Amino acid sequence: MQTTPVTSEQFSQSVLAVPPLARDRDFKICRTNNEKIIRHLEAGGVSMLLYGGNANLYHARLSEYSALLEMLAELAAEETLMIPSVGPAYGTMMDQADVLKGTDFPTAMVLPTKVVMTEPGLMTGFRHFVEAINRPAVLYIKEEGYISPEGAAELVEDGLVAFIKYAIVRDDAAQDDFLKRLVDKVDSSRICSGIGEQPALIHMSKFRCSGYTSGCVCVNPGLSQKMLAAIVSRDYDTAENIRKQFLPLEDLRNGIHPIRVLHEAIALSDIAASGPHLPLLSGVADSAQPRIKAAAEALKAIS
Repeated sequence: MQTTPVTSEQFSQSVLAVPPLARDRDFKICRTNNEKIIRHLEAGGVSMLLYGGNANLYHARLSEYSALLEMLAELAAEETLMIPSVGPAYGTMMDQADVLKGTDFPTAMVLPTKVVMTEPGLMTGFRHFVEAINRPAVLYIKEEGYISPEGAAELVEDGLVAFIKYAIVRDDAAQDDFLKRLVDKVDSSRICSGIGEQPALIHMSKFRCSGYTSGCVCVNPGLSQKMLAAIVSRDYDTAENIRKQFLPLEDLRNGIHPIRVLHEAIALSDIAASGPHLPLLSGVADSAQPRIKAAAEALKAIS
């Protein structure tokens, strides 16, 4: 596992995969099937993995956190970056900090929530977490009202942020005043597009984001890596053609539920047995499974 600090150059070399976390029938973390997902990603050229929302760490037990970190560190290839997440509650993240500070993970992401919080309170909590683990953390901006561009810039300037995962969904990704303000105040090489392949081309070409995160990369990592390479080399026509190939599965994720559909897609395309969803989530309707299976298998088959 990579133990050195995250660099902006890494984002031009690997998509930041955001995989699900496989569990067994008793909801326990399943080492065997998580290893299958990790090996599938690494075989496709991916060397950065982030365990956050798609892994449903929002509802993970604190008592299993140490074992999760141990598993991720052991399963990663020597040069694979593993980023766990913490929170979103302040008490949870600070207890998780006590576990993390004894490990070699170079960073961790603070899961966002707008429940019972203010921007000044968030900034204080983020600062406390970084001070506790003695290394910068990932700032995840998922919706308006969580933190302002000015607040994010302050955290960056104070050396508290490894990078920013920007994931506010827009009807038109090219029209994004928040992101424009953010890149005006923060070096764009510190900002990663955080909503998969669909806005990545615009985020990287127009707003100069350093790279992008993806859930669907877990189905076809090689194809997503080709898209990243095309964007970096400014072959935008190729990137656009690849982007469209991810659209059927992404449409299902957007129409049903991003986390739940990706979780099912991994199992239905025979990558790994992802197992049951950890409550408070639940599986998709039986009627949706054939559509998810067809989209996932078609995406996986593209070379």
